[in-house]
Amino acid sequence: MAVAAKPQTEIDTLCVNTIRTLGIDAIQKANSGHPGAVMGMAPAAYTLWQRFLRFDPEEPIWPNRDRFVLSNGHASMLLYALLHLTRVRAVDPDYEILGDPSVALEDIERFRQLDSKCPGHPEYRWTSGVESTTGPLGQGIATTVGLALAAKWMGGHFNRPGFELFDFNVYAICGDGDLMEGVSNEAGSLAGHQRLDNLCWIYDNNHISIDGHTGITYGDDVAARFIGYGWNVTRVGDANDRDLLTRAYEHFHQETDRPTLIIVDSHIGYGSPHLQDTAEVHGEPLGEEEVRETKRAYGWPEDAQFLVPDGVYEHFADGIGARGRRLREEWEALFEQYRSDAPELAAQVDAMQRRELPEGWDADIPGFDPSDGDMATRKASNKVENAVAKRIPWMLAGSADLTDSTSVRLGFEGAADFQPGQRSGRQLHLGIREHESAAMSNGLSLAKLRPLWSTYLTFSDYAKPAIRLSALMELPVIHLFTHDSIGLGEDGPTHQPVEHLAGLRAIPGLDVIRPADANEVAEAWRAALDRHHQPVALVLTRQNVPIIDRSRYASAQGLSRGGYVLADPEDGDPEVILIATGSEVPLAVAAHEQLIADGVRARVVSLPCWELFERQDQSYQDEVLPPEITARVSIEEASTLGWERFVGPGGAKIGMHTFGSSAPLKDVQTKFGFTPDRVAETAKEVLGR
Repeated sequence: MAVAAKPQTEIDTLCVNTIRTLGIDAIQKANSGHPGAVMGMAPAAYTLWQRFLRFDPEEPIWPNRDRFVLSNGHASMLLYALLHLTRVRAVDPDYEILGDPSVALEDIERFRQLDSKCPGHPEYRWTSGVESTTGPLGQGIATTVGLALAAKWMGGHFNRPGFELFDFNVYAICGDGDLMEGVSNEAGSLAGHQRLDNLCWIYDNNHISIDGHTGITYGDDVAARFIGYGWNVTRVGDANDRDLLTRAYEHFHQETDRPTLIIVDSHIGYGSPHLQDTAEVHGEPLGEEEVRETKRAYGWPEDAQFLVPDGVYEHFADGIGARGRRLREEWEALFEQYRSDAPELAAQVDAMQRRELPEGWDADIPGFDPSDGDMATRKASNKVENAVAKRIPWMLAGSADLTDSTSVRLGFEGAADFQPGQRSGRQLHLGIREHESAAMSNGLSLAKLRPLWSTYLTFSDYAKPAIRLSALMELPVIHLFTHDSIGLGEDGPTHQPVEHLAGLRAIPGLDVIRPADANEVAEAWRAALDRHHQPVALVLTRQNVPIIDRSRYASAQGLSRGGYVLADPEDGDPEVILIATGSEVPLAVAAHEQLIADGVRARVVSLPCWELFERQDQSYQDEVLPPEITARVSIEEASTLGWERFVGPGGAKIGMHTFGSSAPLKDVQTKFGFTPDRVAETAKEVLGR
């Protein structure tokens, strides 16, 4: 989309300075915030939004809109000013457009205050028009790779001759901090390899971070770095030159084989005579006197606060507003034709947008029988994954270079590798980039695809910031982790997770599911996919585990409630409860049989998902774990942190208090007490207290 160069006009300058002064005033009133990037990058953001961005403020979630992500989220007032001035409308959780403004002037006046739509960093699902939650530096740009991949996949899957439905671009403004973070290397490398020519990062090259001039820590040749990744790199030597900015965006639109990095040289305190090239303005309000001097430099009324001059709203309406409405209406008309020509594909688009699943999506989920033999839960998961993915066309699976080791390979016809020459492929190869794999999955989910990615559980630490944002944004991403315990054996303590389950369970809004056998795996997939707004960490074994005889013990459907009674004594109420997850559940069953033979009435509770269980009503929880039965033993090959809530003060916890050891599986389990004899002995000790 070429845009003819236009001279810089007074109304353009007025709009840019309105963005700046709204930011200055909001930050000054809040006595908190970062005014520098708002002042320095207002021209770049204005030029992009007013002249290039395909976005309709009246319908801010139409599927083929361009995405804009403010990765340096501390500059949030830059985005809030744009959302306000372009009059973006609010969207409710059911994806219905409301008449209210996304960001009212009162919200800006209450910047960083309780319940304002202008929090300190942009938050997805809180403020309409915010395409991704950003804050931790590097997260925004890492997520945009997933958004750009989603555009390519949607184009490859849905587009037909005469129906180019999906070709949206993805833009991000980022700063020095984003590019210093390690995840920027992972993201830039993956984007370059995938030749994402629809991805444009706009780098605010102001040489300032909180500690001062970046020269004290950072001397990278950023242009050479990104050229090395396979990017198109261009430079704008003056952030205030909107003609140069226009040319840079045009160069991005002309690029057909590479992502684009636009390096914009800016001054963090532009217009503030005493704060040019200093860090003072980075993390603090300007101060009343400096605000006045800065406004004077802009030709602005010095005493005016939150001023939007006449003509500014109208100018945005005539620019991004009119263009966005026209493009959106053209797309909707094209989609109506598409609905007639390709009704099944159109129905998929509709379902995706509302995060719905196709009817009968779980019809082919297999059942498992003990006669199938022992089976690693990762292997069972792959069987279920393929059964559901065939029926959910917009489900994509990837791995951080462990496709077969974590058993996430899609093996059915049509599930090709996603690569530059095969944009409808369903299998993602993400390389050894755990952080980016999780962040990229967030981006796919923001575009309404259903992604899963995988690695070993111990490496979830490398992805934790993005996993946390899945939960914060309420995105139904499946984070799949295998090799889940000291049962890994010979690889030793570097690969044997100990503290990781506790760390994941500590994340609000993340369901951590550790199924006991193949049938619990099937139910875990049902639970993981049948949700709109919550991510799951699916935690699976490398080693084979028994398939529990469900004709003898309770149905695995109890997993849907997080925990359930798996085995009970035949005569009388239980006197001791064994509570376990994952591969330790068969161990608890073996100890249960031993205790029953010894005359001890033992109950086994499988507790694969603490979070689901604690969302059940209290009566059900008390039915599974009767308060009067205080003799309880938990069994889990991981840190015991958190188990006290289930075993209580009178119970015992069989778990890990150290790192593991490198040895064959049985030797490691015996060393750390994970045997039926030890569990039964502990149960008797608890009963004898």
